[in-house]
Order: sequence, then C-alpha cells, then structure tokens
Amino acid sequence: MADDATLAPASHTLPGLTGVPVSPGRGAGTVVRMPDPVPEPDPAPLAADSTDADVDLAVTQVLAAVTTVQEDLTARAARAEGTAAEVLGVTAAMAADPALARDAVGRVREQRATPARAVWDAAGVVVGQLESLGGLMAERARDVRDVRDRIVATLLGLPAPGVPDPGFAFVLVADDLAPADTAQLDPERVLAVVTRGGGPTSHTAILARALGIPAVVAVEDALTLHDGEMVLVDGGLGTVERDPSAEDVAAVVAARGARGERRRFDGEGRTADGRRVELLANVANGEDARAAAEAGAEGVGLFRTEVCFLGRTVEPTIDEQVAAYREVLAAFGGRKVVVRTLDAGADKPLPFVTPEAEPNPALGVRGLRTARRHPEVLDRQLTAIARAAAAESADVWVMAPMIATPDEAESFVALCADHGLGTAGVMIEVPAAALGARWVLAKASFASIGTNDLTQYTMAADREVSDLARLSTAWQPTVLALVGATGSGAALNGRPLGVCGEAAADPVLAPVLVGLGVTSLSMTPRALADVAAVLAATTSEQCEELAFLALQQPTPDAARAAVRSRLPILAELGL
Repeated sequence: MADDATLAPASHTLPGLTGVPVSPGRGAGTVVRMPDPVPEPDPAPLAADSTDADVDLAVTQVLAAVTTVQEDLTARAARAEGTAAEVLGVTAAMAADPALARDAVGRVREQRATPARAVWDAAGVVVGQLESLGGLMAERARDVRDVRDRIVATLLGLPAPGVPDPGFAFVLVADDLAPADTAQLDPERVLAVVTRGGGPTSHTAILARALGIPAVVAVEDALTLHDGEMVLVDGGLGTVERDPSAEDVAAVVAARGARGERRRFDGEGRTADGRRVELLANVANGEDARAAAEAGAEGVGLFRTEVCFLGRTVEPTIDEQVAAYREVLAAFGGRKVVVRTLDAGADKPLPFVTPEAEPNPALGVRGLRTARRHPEVLDRQLTAIARAAAAESADVWVMAPMIATPDEAESFVALCADHGLGTAGVMIEVPAAALGARWVLAKASFASIGTNDLTQYTMAADREVSDLARLSTAWQPTVLALVGATGSGAALNGRPLGVCGEAAADPVLAPVLVGLGVTSLSMTPRALADVAAVLAATTSEQCEELAFLALQQPTPDAARAAVRSRLPILAELGL
C-alpha cells in the first residue's frame, strides 16, 4: 500500500473531515469513489409496431432478470458469514417479493413499457410506499433501489452495481453503501470506508466492524473527497485527515501489518485481576460458527436463527430448521450457544408471520410479538431447537427478542420448559425491560442486551437515518444508564447478563459494559482479540471507575473521550 501514496497528487494541507466513528482502527490510502448509480432508463415505450410476441418476450426478459438477481443475492447470502449473510438474505427477500415483478409485468402488458423502464417504475411505487411508512421501513427503500438497479443493469447489459476494483488497496468513499455492496467488501483491498450517510448501527457500520475495516459514517462533506487523493481515516475517533504526512501514512501502514500478525485470542476473556468475562461470537449459520470457533470464541452469545427464514415465502420445515441449528451447535460441543428465536418484523418482514402493512413497524408486531397471532411458528421453532439440542452436545440457551414485561418473560420461559429447554432468557431491547429488569429477571434465567435497538428506542432515533447518526450510539450516557439498570436487576437476581449488540465489539466500550455489570460480550469474531486485549489490561475496579466516569458525561463524545484518555493500551493496539 505504501506505493499507493505516490498516486495522490501533491497539494496544500486541506481541512480534515469529521463524522461518526463506527469501526475502530486506522487506514491510510488513496481515495476511490463509488461509481455513479445505474442510469434511469429511457421512458420511451416499446416500438409502436411491437407485436404481442414482442410484449411476451419483454415479459419473459423481466421475469428472467428478476430471477437472475434473486438467485445471485441468495447465493451470495449462502456464501457469506454472520451479519453479512443476514443482510444479504434481507436484500434477497426484497428481490423475491412477487409484487415488484407483478407490477413490472403489468406495465409491460398494459403500457407497452420497456422491460427496464417497467422495473424502474414498479420499484418506484414500492419505494414510495416504504418511505411513507417512515422508520426502519423507510430505510428498506434503499434495498429496493439496490434490487432495482441490479435488475435494470441485467436487462440493459450493464455491469452490476458494486464496489470498484481499481487494482490496488484503497479507501472507499461513498454517499452511502447498499447492504449487498457492504457485505461484499474485501478487507484486504478496502483499507477504510467513509460515507456521507449511515449511522453507528447502520448496515455499513455493522458490516465494517464485522470485517475489521476502519469506518467513519455521517461525514457531511464526504463527497468533497476526490479520486486519487490520500487520506488517513481514524475509525475510533471519527476523523478523516486529508493530505496526511508521509510519516503518518507509514506509521499506519506499519501498524496495519503488525496488527494482522499480532496476538490471537486465547479463548478465555478476563480482566487484569482475573475476573472472568465470557467472550462469545454472534453467528448466523454453521459456516460462521465454525469460523468463530476457530477464532477462539468461548461460545455463541447470539445465534440469529432468522437467517434460515429470510428470503422465503413459506416457513422452513422443522427438519430444515433442525439441520441448520445442528450445524451451529456442532461447532461448539460442550460450550454455550445462545439461540435467539425468530426476530421477524420491522426491517425483516416475513409474509407468514408479520402484517403486510403497519403504520410504524419498529413499534409494531416484531420479535416475540409475532407469536400472538402465529403461535404455531414459535412452537415449531422451539421443537426444532429442542431436537437439535438433543442431537448435539452444546449447552443450549434460548432467548426471545422484544420482551417488554415480566409477564412476557414468564410466558416464554414456560413455553420453553414445555419443550424441554430449561435455560430460557430474554433480550433487553426495550427501555421498559431495562428499567424493570429486576422483575423481568426474576422470571428469566438470563438476559442479553441488544444495544442497537435499546439505543434506537431510548433516543427515538431510527438507527438507519444518517441525519440522526449522532444520536444512535450506545455511548449515549442515557443508554449506558439503562445498561447499568439492567446490570443491577441481573445482580439482584443472580442472573448472568450479556451484551450481543454492536456495542460488544467496541474495545473501548467493553470495560465500561463490564463495569456496569455485564458478564459476557458477544461480537463478530474479528473483534475478539482487541476486546480481550483491552480487558486484560484493565482491572475490574478500573472497569467500574470507567463506567462511573462515562455516566457522568453529558454527551456520547465526551463519554468516549473520557474513557479513551484512561486506556493507554489503545495506543499500543493501534485503536
């Protein structure tokens, strides 16, 4: 990468840019901008003398292109790991939506629209409907545009939208990234990511952390960066330095090389004074469970079971579920695997459990709430989990998403017991559950905090809206106060408390969470070594002091800065 520096034109020092830090680490390299989007097709209809046969051919072309894109996205999801698989599964589900193809075919037949124009306009209707709903559903409009562009590119014989490949390692700069593009980033080629849009819990942020790529989002002037200029991106501080010195670039290059060669997590998380903190992995399928085990994860803190449901119009059979679950459990024989039941709804609609239209899906029927109208789906899933658990030797724990009350917790625990699943817990994603943790955890065996949704609901800020990115961070002192309240409730009942949201992968935030009463952290396997190293350099007493310090700050930036100033190990680790 050092040779890339010569590609940057000499220039006077330019003012740096700032945004929201979402993936720690530093990257220096040449800027490459995302290419322009697929152009809007010509609105001109089919030729006036087109025959019925011509129309039939156009319809066939539409359906073939839709199928091609759907199959491509589904195949990518199958090859991907962890969060990337889940994100690609959601996008594949959008491509599989029959309403889009049906509307496009109707436009060809009734309006004599060309195949590309018919798809473009049909997608525009779906985008408008999603944007009118607001919240997370409005953010799904980006997925529809991505699917639209891929279908149109297929019809017009254009290259599919995607991340550029200039032939050298680079810093990617974009207005925003579609989930399917972010999921395909190569950390060996993409040194850092800078976007104008996005937030701390956007797909761009989540996947950048999963891939270990330094990233800063919500950079207002990101598009003033031009192809070929040299930048230094600090994903821990949220800064983009333009025209950095050769010495600084060399230092980042050297640190990147050293970081790739340094320690491997030894499989036992602990503070400097020996307090055990389980370091677990978030997984979605057997492939990334095996990768997590190879990375040394002590177990699984979040098994996202919905991945085998996404992209389908019908529920997977019990046998299909058992097979999928056993793959994950087999990778962690004798160790803990926390299985989250189906987390459908909001940004993950599934036709067999979620309503077709809700005025505010993020506050609607999602998670455990889907079982009220479709209890049979949860019953079959618990049957499948129990069968998989009986066939493997993993220590299986089960938890439900979107628990808000002690009654919901009690009901779920009883249902799990009926299926022979004795260790049943809850996700803490709703402020009411955090504030009432002493009652909720009197009913449940354990809890795991989903910091992404807890932050969203606490701050009343859609985590996918870039204009609200500075609100959407678990460093918010009010969010940390809710983590502390949950920790108190867990301690009162003698229950283990985990964090499986993106905050668990933040090595700076990890000791704060431990100081607030968290006993396990579940993350992308790439974060294990950094989190373990920071905890190993920090005593449990220091963790409590850092937690107190963060809670005393008025803003998330002040909290992050105050904690960073007390962790000299970060400089050594290049964080």
